[in-house]
Amino acid sequence: MFRRVILATLLLLATGAAGRGADAQSTLAPPPPAGQKTAAFAGGCFWCMVHPFDHLDGVTSVRSGYTGGNVVTPSYHEVSAGATGHREAVLVTYDPAKIGYDKLLEVFWRNVDPLDAGGQFCDRGMQYTTAIFVADAEQRRLAAASKAAMDKRFGKPVATEILDAGPFYEAEGYHQDYYKTNPVHYKFYRFSCGRDGRLEKLWAAEARDGEPRP
Repeated sequence: MFRRVILATLLLLATGAAGRGADAQSTLAPPPPAGQKTAAFAGGCFWCMVHPFDHLDGVTSVRSGYTGGNVVTPSYHEVSAGATGHREAVLVTYDPAKIGYDKLLEVFWRNVDPLDAGGQFCDRGMQYTTAIFVADAEQRRLAAASKAAMDKRFGKPVATEILDAGPFYEAEGYHQDYYKTNPVHYKFYRFSCGRDGRLEKLWAAEARDGEPRP
């Protein structure tokens, strides 16, 4: 967590975003367009969870944000401090006629460490732990089946929680599409946090969607 905060602070100072973002708040995500659905996933750093979904055919948007807590329109600084009950998460909007929720679950699992109960990679604390936020009975059924498959794969219960979806607050603008707007820092962060190395170790025998192998 502390390494992440240091890296983010340096970047914000360098880009001038710190002054804009220091007091900025998140905004409540709008409902999906007609005929589309949403899926919310917490996988540690939300910067790193956008790209894996963003390139998929049938996904129309991926927004970084906060969910699961009890603070209305939290700021990044509040969430990263760990006092809001929110996790960093992504909200995936998708066309169910083109891509199924089961495919989104597959991409989610292969971009997280489901065995880590204390955070993800170098980011520590509940706000960086993994979770699947289900919006209806069908999502819950599919999420439960996929989690059971992960338990079997690893030979023990995984740490990822399945929770009811609640309000999703879109993060401040400078966090959106971070892999596109700050590609150098994004790649440095992934490497220095140990994310790619751990994912390669966990999923070496299986294809991972979204991110190239390190």
